[in-house]
Amino acid sequence: MNVAAQEDLIENLSPFELSLFLEKRLQSETGARENLLNAGRGNPNWTAPIPREAFFLLGQFATMETIGNEQSLTAGMIYPSQKRSERFLQFLEEKVGEGARFLERIWYSEATYFGLEKEAWLNAMLDYIIGDNYPDPVRCLTGCEEPIKAYLNHELFSGQSVPFDLFAVEGGTAGICYLFDTLMNNYLLKKGDRIALLLPTFAPYLEIPELPQYDFEVVKIQAKQTELEGKVAYQYSEAEIDKLKDSTIKAVFVVNPSNPTANAMCQSTIEQIKDIVQTVHPRLMILTDDVYGTFVPEFHSLFKELPYNTACIYSYSKYFGATGWRIGTIVTARENIFDQLINELAAEKQEKLEARYHSLNAQPKQMKFIDRLVADSRDVALNHAAGLSSVQQVMMTLFSLYALLDEGAAYKKEVMAICHTREQLLFRTLGLEEPFPSLNTAYYCELNFKDWTEKRYGKEFTTYLKKRWTMTKVLISLAEKEQLMLLKADAFGSDDWSVRVSLANLATNQYSEVGRRIIRLSERLKDEWIKNKNEPR
Repeated sequence: MNVAAQEDLIENLSPFELSLFLEKRLQSETGARENLLNAGRGNPNWTAPIPREAFFLLGQFATMETIGNEQSLTAGMIYPSQKRSERFLQFLEEKVGEGARFLERIWYSEATYFGLEKEAWLNAMLDYIIGDNYPDPVRCLTGCEEPIKAYLNHELFSGQSVPFDLFAVEGGTAGICYLFDTLMNNYLLKKGDRIALLLPTFAPYLEIPELPQYDFEVVKIQAKQTELEGKVAYQYSEAEIDKLKDSTIKAVFVVNPSNPTANAMCQSTIEQIKDIVQTVHPRLMILTDDVYGTFVPEFHSLFKELPYNTACIYSYSKYFGATGWRIGTIVTARENIFDQLINELAAEKQEKLEARYHSLNAQPKQMKFIDRLVADSRDVALNHAAGLSSVQQVMMTLFSLYALLDEGAAYKKEVMAICHTREQLLFRTLGLEEPFPSLNTAYYCELNFKDWTEKRYGKEFTTYLKKRWTMTKVLISLAEKEQLMLLKADAFGSDDWSVRVSLANLATNQYSEVGRRIIRLSERLKDEWIKNKNEPR
């Protein structure tokens, strides 16, 4: 392959593929790996230890409850047992650590989040954590559903009163895939339909619609950098949001707060969308991905304002440092647009859907959209073995209960402080103004390299930069010369010269160094520009 062809190939790599390419290249360079700062990855470098410790203690007690008096390499299952709660509390009293104290606090809490009597809940959780039964119910385990709902209502939905159902899934990524597939399987979307994407967004939301089985026509609704009370924010203009008045748009996909700009949608935009749905486009389906909502002090999900029209995806991975657990949810209101639209389908399509789901329900037409999601996640035929691992659901439940206690509120403040401190260090080093605080997650930040260098060196330098360089080439040089990796942001729907900096995955004191390395590379480019400008022609 010639040099030009190889350069074209590298230019067309996705942000994540480019990062993998650069990591492999740096692995072969002596000393490069030791010095490498990878600020492109979104994986947080903190965890929530207290609910994790509680999880392992609960598992230890559950194992003890399965072991009989006779010596054997096999043990029994969890069955209801007399004086189990007494043994459980005695077990906790003998343990030292916050995990045991946390389990005691939720046991004695006056708040009734369990959805079951305490004894029944304990029996259920021990059975789930042993993991020797299929998840049942398959959508969400009985002992897990109410704590998870309470958490979502507390953190994302501001305590709204509309009843909703949830499907426990293998992280937000699984939720995305399941939603796309079930929307197609049930004729709510078909190949070539018009959908809207609020940009910037998580890159797969741009990539999935281009796949041959979807081939959606995408209407892009672009956020722009603006000012709120004298601070920088990325928000949508009224004209951009008004694109949703187009009744040919079947669905809109939202990441809120956004990725990589890390800003939550302001209330006036939510009110505008609400007004459009209520007065102009009542059949609009809204899919909102709220994974970063827990990093905003007072977050308001679109699901709170428009529960009838909205399906909400949430993942525990970022907030609790739990990317390896693969735990998340899909939420729909008990009464929703998805069920309405399925019921309104033509007779021919209804017959096809009855044939699809008839093995699960004697009256398939009565199956709710969220139960179709569960069935489709296992190609219908394996619905009996569907459901997120019971063990994963226990961890999700303990995370949820932890967040509902006072300790959870303190944890939230600490996590938010970590992100904002890192942002402050980076922005002060680069000479940037910090974003509008109440809508800013500070989990990521977006840096427009062209605009930033233009402020430092002037428009003439920008002309040179655009002529001789691309953002991909800048990132390659940044990795090779400065051992710093960032992520291209154009695939997220951002400007071609924008990069995503993760504020989650490096030590706090390293973010000033991230800024210094960006500055050093920019100085190299400036020196090259001056040299070329001064050379005789």
